[in-house]
Amino acid sequence: MTVFSDTTPFMALSSTDRLSLLPSLFTTVHVAESVARECAQGGPIKVPDLRGLEWVRVLPDPQHHQSGLWMLDAGERATLELALEQHAELVIIDERIGRNVAEYLGLRITGTLGVLLKARQQRLILSFRDEVAAMRREGIHYHPRLIDRLAPMVGE
Repeated sequence: MTVFSDTTPFMALSSTDRLSLLPSLFTTVHVAESVARECAQGGPIKVPDLRGLEWVRVLPDPQHHQSGLWMLDAGERATLELALEQHAELVIIDERIGRNVAEYLGLRITGTLGVLLKARQQRLILSFRDEVAAMRREGIHYHPRLIDRLAPMVGE
C-alpha cells in the first residue's frame, strides 16, 4: 500500500511517543522533502529526523505544481502532488483545507484520528479516547464533537 503523510500527523503522534504506530499499520510511509524539512524545523514537539527512520521514504518535492493547490502550504501541496503522481492508496492529512483538496482530487484520506482508530481496531493501543486526551495535554487539539462521533466506531 502506498501511503503518504503530511507534517501534522508526524507531530501529533510524536507528541505522545506514538510515531511507531505508522510503520505498524502501514509498513512504509512516503513523505515529500518539504514535509521532512517542516518536521526538522523543530518546535514545542520534537519529531525525529524523518530521513533517519528506515520506514519513511523521503521523495523530492515535485518541480511542476498542480494548478489550484496554491492555497496549501508547501508540505501539503507537495504531499498531494506526489500522492497523485505515485497513485497513492492513502494520504494521512489533518488540515481541513488540505483534506478537502485531497478529496476533490480523488485521493483517499485519513487523519491522525483515523490512524488512532485503526490502531485501536488492531489492538495496538488500549484506548482511542485516552490517546486523544494525551495529545490534548501536549497541545494537539481536535474538536470534541469529532472525538465523540468517532469513538463509538471502536466501542468507546
